[in-house]
Amino acid sequence: MGPAGGAARPGPFFGVYLLYCLNPRHRGRVYVGFTVNPARRVQQHNGGRKKGGAWRTSGRGPWEMVLIVHGFPSAVAALRFEWAWQHPRASRRLAHVGPRLRSEAAFAFHLRVLAHMLRAPPWARLPLTVRWLRADFRRELCPPPPPHMPLAFGPPPPRARERRAGPSADPESERDRDADASCALCARSFQDEEGPLCCPHPGCRLRAHMICLAEEFLQEEPGQLLPLEGQCPGCKNSVLWGDLIWLCRMGDEEEEEDLELEEEHWTDMLET
Repeated sequence: MGPAGGAARPGPFFGVYLLYCLNPRHRGRVYVGFTVNPARRVQQHNGGRKKGGAWRTSGRGPWEMVLIVHGFPSAVAALRFEWAWQHPRASRRLAHVGPRLRSEAAFAFHLRVLAHMLRAPPWARLPLTVRWLRADFRRELCPPPPPHMPLAFGPPPPRARERRAGPSADPESERDRDADASCALCARSFQDEEGPLCCPHPGCRLRAHMICLAEEFLQEEPGQLLPLEGQCPGCKNSVLWGDLIWLCRMGDEEEEEDLELEEEHWTDMLET
C-alpha cells in the first residue's frame, strides 16, 4: 500500500458515474456519464438541457448520482470506459457479458456490466476506486473488483487547486529535488515536457522517468504493460503505481476549468 494508507489523494479528477432516476413516472431508469466535477454535474442533469444536462435525463428528474468510478489516468481513458459501459454489446472486450435479461432491472444490469469491466483488460490494471455515493443503493459486485481497487463511500476527495510534489513537501526539500536533474535509473536528464515520477515516501529522493520506473516495476510481470505496484529502488518501500501517477499529475485551477469545458464538449458531441 502507498504511504497515504488509503487516504484521499488530491489531483485531476476523472470519473464515470451512474445516475438513478427517483421520479415515480420514470423510476428505475439509469444513466452513465463522464465528469470532472460530480457535484456540479448532477446539478446540471437535474437542471435540464438549459443548465448543461443531457437530453436523455432532461425533464425526467430528480436524478441521484449513486455510484462513481474514479482514478482514471486521463479524460480519454475515462471516456472510453464510459462508452463501453454504455454500449457493452458493442465492446469487443465485453463480448463475454450476456445481454440484459427480461426480468433484470436496468440498475442491476449496469452493475453486472461494471463488475465484468473492472476485471477485463485494460481496465483491470488501472488504479480505480469504486465509490458508492448512496449507501442504501449499494450492491455487491459479482465478480468483485480486483484487490488493488478499493471500495469507498461518501463524496469524492477534493480536487487540487495548486501543484504540490507530495504530502510531505516543503520548500527546502523542493530545492533538493530540483538539484537532482537526471533519472536515478538511466541517468538521462528530464525533458521539460516529461515531469519525473517522485517517490512519495518521506525522505526518499528518487526521481525517475515514467518508462524507466515502469520497466523496473514490471520485472516480475514481463508480460504486462502497466504495473500495479513495485518496490522503490531508492527507499525499498512498496509503492502503488496509481499513487505515483496521481502525485505526478496534480493539476491547477486553469487545468480544471479546461477539463470542465472538455466534459461539456464530449457530452454535447455524443448526444447529437
